[in-house]
Amino acid sequence: MMLEIALLIAATLNAGTPLALASLGLLANERAGILNLGAEGMLLICAIAGFAVALHTGSDTLAFLAAALVGALVAAVFGWLVIWLNTNQYATGLALSLFGGGFSAFVGLGYVGKALPPRPQFQIPLLGDIPLLGPALFRQHPMVYLAIALALGMVWFLYRSRPGLVLRAVGESPESAHALGYPVRRIRLLAVMTGGALCGLAGAYISVVYTPLWVESMTGGRGWIALALTTFATWRPRRVLLGAYLFGGVTMFQFYLQGIGVQVSSQLLSMLPYLSTIAVLVLISRNPTFIRVNMPASLGKPFYPGN
Repeated sequence: MMLEIALLIAATLNAGTPLALASLGLLANERAGILNLGAEGMLLICAIAGFAVALHTGSDTLAFLAAALVGALVAAVFGWLVIWLNTNQYATGLALSLFGGGFSAFVGLGYVGKALPPRPQFQIPLLGDIPLLGPALFRQHPMVYLAIALALGMVWFLYRSRPGLVLRAVGESPESAHALGYPVRRIRLLAVMTGGALCGLAGAYISVVYTPLWVESMTGGRGWIALALTTFATWRPRRVLLGAYLFGGVTMFQFYLQGIGVQVSSQLLSMLPYLSTIAVLVLISRNPTFIRVNMPASLGKPFYPGN
């Protein structure tokens, strides 16, 4: 029983990692005042990019680097449209999501049904041999630990560093930041590209590590869940991790219930992760003042430096 719990914890970390990476990227965007509804499309584009590179080169490292670069480039195009051309952030993000779904399906036609070779097993020396704790916490892919480190690093960056303070100021009042001489547009573009790179890592993790094969629309709505998690986290990195692993835990719990023979429709069990996300959002939405106080004031609003 204890070993089953340890394996469930390990699976929870594995399932929650792509959500954590994508949500941290979107949090960086939104802290700068940019709302990107194209996360799902970006995840799909980066997933096929990472999978193709891993399949042809045999290198997971190159796959993650390529996916991060593709994510940053796609985000740069999105940023140019919404930051310099002042297109509507909501419409542009939705267009990116639709484009990403179609583009990844087209590019991935030749990869459907192909799978990567057996993935290497990772283990932290000594710690991985600890009974129960080893299988639960210390035999994860390095990206799992990177996601946790990024969340902690983002806490320090946003609340303990001057660049983080500037980023938050841009998200709260770009006009004031501009009046003080800060290049608001460039700061926002850098935040958007950073978010795109993190979404790229998340997409590659899904297609290279989590499910090492290519299937059309394989992200399964994780981009939308990541968007919801930023609100659930009230734009705080540590809560992003909590939300990501909550969703990952519920996702794995449904498989555990199926494995032990619980007589419940598999369709109902598959709904559990999404129902839990909706339930959490409903609970926090009961206090709109709390959300409004924590939400970046300029989120989704265009900035005109000439005014």
